[in-house]
Amino acid sequence: MASSLHNEALYAILEQRLGRAHLNQRLGMERDYEQKVFGGVARNFFHLENWYSIHGMIRHTLRICGLHARGRRNARNIGVTENTVCLPQLPRSFDGFRVLHLSDLHLDMSPDMADALIAAVAGLDYDVCLLTGDYRARTFGPWQAALEALQRVRPHLSAPVYGVLGNHDTVWMVPALEAMGIRVLMNEQVPLLRGDDKIHLAGVDDPHYYRVDNLEKAVEEIPAGELTILLSHSPEIYRNAAYAQCHLMLCGHTHGGQICLPGGIPLMRNADAPYAFCAGSWSYAGLQGYTSRGCGVSVVDIRLNCPPEVTLHVLKRRA
Repeated sequence: MASSLHNEALYAILEQRLGRAHLNQRLGMERDYEQKVFGGVARNFFHLENWYSIHGMIRHTLRICGLHARGRRNARNIGVTENTVCLPQLPRSFDGFRVLHLSDLHLDMSPDMADALIAAVAGLDYDVCLLTGDYRARTFGPWQAALEALQRVRPHLSAPVYGVLGNHDTVWMVPALEAMGIRVLMNEQVPLLRGDDKIHLAGVDDPHYYRVDNLEKAVEEIPAGELTILLSHSPEIYRNAAYAQCHLMLCGHTHGGQICLPGGIPLMRNADAPYAFCAGSWSYAGLQGYTSRGCGVSVVDIRLNCPPEVTLHVLKRRA
């Protein structure tokens, strides 16, 4: 009875925050597709993260190959990547604006992942922190552990902090995320101000698995020509973002492959996007983008030839 009342109260909060249509759409998609291995509404047909019987097999194979322990160490050695983005539309007062970009945290994957992330962000200097989703390890089930770990990380992130949901996240997490000072952009935009100048930060709900992104709604109130940064969990909507005249798109989801051959060649891609768009900087039809390798892990807590990262994007008016 208490649980039912809690769910009703949470539903009322979310309905007021998101609107009934978006909330019911997202909840329905979560119920229908959260555990599918094949098919569903996602842009990819196969979803390894939901094939839980094979996870142990992957770990066992890595142990046989002598790679398991090294891969676990790699996964906890989160590096800082600095990426300069030249944007002619950038207002002068934003020249040198620094953006900390975190993606695919999966903080409940292992108890020490939060500590590794805290160590990675310690002492970094930035103006805004942006999160591109996947706070939880699994795509279904309990989500409180992920939020508890994020609550430990949050004091180490300088405000303001904005984020979007990923395909591992549930909409039930939104009130708790916002209560800890993370504004979740659910097909919405907010202005970032410096004096009389502003740029626009837009964010869409998960475009990969649940496909509840609404880019048109997110950007419709942004005046033409004003600089727009788009947060999307996955790079798969790059065409839509370019033709909607976004200028910079930050995303993740791919983990850069997570387990790669030497040279960073991924054994598997989980995004319906060109290979070059699945890690690092890219561009398309005037849109600049960056796909983070992520700071967490999924399926197994291993990384090989694909180090985890947090990214510091430095915005410049010209090279």
